[in-house]
This record gives sequence, C-alpha cells and structure tokens, in this order.
Amino acid sequence: MHLTGPAFHALARGNLAAANAVSPVPVSAYFAGPDWRGVWQMRCRQVDEDPASAAWVTGVIWDEPRQLAVGRAGYHGPPDPSGMVEIGYAVEPVHRRRGYARAALEALLRRAADEPRVRTVRVTISPDNLASYQLASQYGFVEIGEQWDDEDGLGIIYEVAAGQL
Repeated sequence: MHLTGPAFHALARGNLAAANAVSPVPVSAYFAGPDWRGVWQMRCRQVDEDPASAAWVTGVIWDEPRQLAVGRAGYHGPPDPSGMVEIGYAVEPVHRRRGYARAALEALLRRAADEPRVRTVRVTISPDNLASYQLASQYGFVEIGEQWDDEDGLGIIYEVAAGQL
C-alpha cells in the first residue's frame, strides 16, 4: 500500500492519529515510533522534492486477510539512470518470522521485473542481519561491495538482475 506525502509527514512527526487520517490503511503505533521515524523523515524530503517518487518509495506491508499493517517496504526511489532500484523492507518485531518479509521482497522483485526501466535490484544489509541475508540470498542476490551510512552503519551491498526470479 503506497503512502502519500501527508502520511509521511504525520509519521515523521510521530503523529499516529494524523497518519491514520490520511493513510489508505490503518497503521500501528510502531509506524509512528522512534525506530522508523528517520525513514519517514527521509521520505518526506524526497516526496516534497519529487512528488512522483511517492509511487516508488516506502509503503505499508498489508496483511489483507487480517486487515493489519505489519511492516514497511518499498524502493529508495525510482530507477536511477543506470536502471538500478534499491529496495528496503522491515517488519514489526511482533510480526516477524511469518513470511511477511519474503512476500514483500517477492512483490518488490516482481514490480522491478515488470518495469522496463529497471535492470538491477539492490539491497543493502547490515552484516549482523543474518535473517535478511539468508532471505535475499535465496533470490540470487550476490555481494558487490559495502558502504558506510552515518545512520545505519556498515552495510553489505547485494544485487540481482531484474527479472531473475
């Protein structure tokens, strides 16, 4: 489920009521909490500068049968000039180990494969996030390098060709 600029702004402020007033689906307090606030602040700036990027960036992982928001997933932005998109996903701790990250990853990979501008899909994973590494490796992601992020620390960069499912 895609979110809009107003939802990003409300979540960045930690205002759950305002976020739920404009979100396409209800989100939990975890979405507006401190763990994800930095993501929402980044998306606010991004969508303010490029409103069309809202169709690509972080949205809600929605469990339709349970009518429940369980996490967030999306791309870091539209495809870059080389055709690369970077994905990110996170599941609320209480909903982990139930297949939501896998479902989100598969949906992101399908969309990338269906988009003619996308040639490469990237994911950056912390070296201590074994579960995320094990998931990504099942889909053909291979290590291509590493990067340092002031907020997230060291990340190992993995890529796969779009459409290689």
